[in-house]
Amino acid sequence: MENKNFYHECILVCVYYGPNGERLIRRGCQIANMMKAPLYILTVDPKPFDELDAEKVLYIEQWKKLAESHPSAQFILIDNEKRPVSKVIAEVARKRQITQIILGQTAQSRWEQITKGSIINSLLNEIPFVDLHIISVARYIKDEEGLFEKGIRAYIIKSGNQYQLTFSHTKDVDYEGIFFKEVGTDFDNGIFRFIKGWETLQVQVSDGIVKELKNIDLHTLNLSEED
Repeated sequence: MENKNFYHECILVCVYYGPNGERLIRRGCQIANMMKAPLYILTVDPKPFDELDAEKVLYIEQWKKLAESHPSAQFILIDNEKRPVSKVIAEVARKRQITQIILGQTAQSRWEQITKGSIINSLLNEIPFVDLHIISVARYIKDEEGLFEKGIRAYIIKSGNQYQLTFSHTKDVDYEGIFFKEVGTDFDNGIFRFIKGWETLQVQVSDGIVKELKNIDLHTLNLSEED
């Protein structure tokens, strides 16, 4: 039997590199299935595709496979793009007659959004006729072996060439996110998940310190070991 889009809806999922992309796409698939609506998955990169590193190419290949697994989905990559992301999203939304957009929430404070603006505020101005679904940073983690406790709100503050984990919000906070503590440790060891720009990152925390803001693969994470 032919699926008809009785609601006249069209869904756009905006993803960027990091562990949150797959979650956003699956949410988009759920909404598209429910409404029998076409689904578009969009990522935008300022660099040409042939200059992307292997990790970014791997994410793109994964997103393509997810799109192919959905009967009405289409993956769109716009590379070598220098315009603001909100302008590109709005252009795609108009061209594809998008009615609903799904994207991740940025970790900006309310004051920063008022004074500097945000991609969400820009989209509301650019395409006020489109519904926005804002998905926050996940408070759970794919952890089949039970290595991490449930995520809690945390912050990191720059200290020299590294970052200090804290659970109190102050004016010195650089990033807000979720800390997943390693099970069975008395120290603050685990991972910190946050949003930097439009990218969701998860970085390693060792004894309350983040040495670098480098996205890590959980399968290669070097967990602390007892002597």
